[in-house]
Amino acid sequence: MATWRDRIETQLSTVLESAAPSQAFRLEEAMRYSVLGGGKRLRAILVYAAGQALAADDAALEAPAVAIELIHAYSLVHDDLPCMDDDDLRRGRPTCHRAFDEATALLAGDALQTLAFEVLADTGQPRAAEMVATLARCAGRAGMAGGQALDLDAVGRQLDVDALMAIHHHKTGALIEAALSLGALAAPSVQPVHLQALSEYARAIGLAFQIQDDILDVTGSTEVLGKTQGADALRDKPTYPALLGLEEAQRRARALLDQALAALAPLGERGETLAALARYMIERDH
Repeated sequence: MATWRDRIETQLSTVLESAAPSQAFRLEEAMRYSVLGGGKRLRAILVYAAGQALAADDAALEAPAVAIELIHAYSLVHDDLPCMDDDDLRRGRPTCHRAFDEATALLAGDALQTLAFEVLADTGQPRAAEMVATLARCAGRAGMAGGQALDLDAVGRQLDVDALMAIHHHKTGALIEAALSLGALAAPSVQPVHLQALSEYARAIGLAFQIQDDILDVTGSTEVLGKTQGADALRDKPTYPALLGLEEAQRRARALLDQALAALAPLGERGETLAALARYMIERDH
């Protein structure tokens, strides 16, 4: 993980520095601030891990890993805006709209999103078009953006667990599925059974990851989380601990982890890194 994290940090920095120069210096600064300000880089690491499991070369995984992180960064910038979740803290420092201004943050998110597709389209890989389509689908109305809309609509409402799962399958899970799909598409050859294994794994860890996020919003601290603890409760957002109780939410996260690990069986030893990542994502304390 450390090696891949170092690799993606270098690649992100290179892409942001080498992109077509702009006279909008404040916009460029806001983009770098939002992307290079830390983060676990889990989605990029999932790209590398999925690709490695299917014998993809690390060099072929660089562009997909960069693209997924750019999309994730854009989503956080927009999610923090006053018209969305209205957060002041992200990764232990002021959110983009606090460090700059709302208009600059909005444009920075837009520019990061389009840069992600530019990076993917310029790879020259045989499946570049399929990669672009996959990322667009998972980030758009049928995926993350649609999930964010459902999440906003749920504020102050009483939802059942199935409705909450549907929101998070889109808002959180879709981009995790995209990461694994992009890693697979960079591989020289992929068997349908392996794609099915990765899809089942993605759905399980995507939901478990969100449940763990909700749990940490209750049990964590602002200093450790790097964002405001208890923000979901303050905004009256439905969460798994609120609906199920803390212990049942923890049990469900563990059960989903078991599902994810079981899904990797067709990959055999090649799935060991993905299994370790699943444990890290669900058992993390921040």
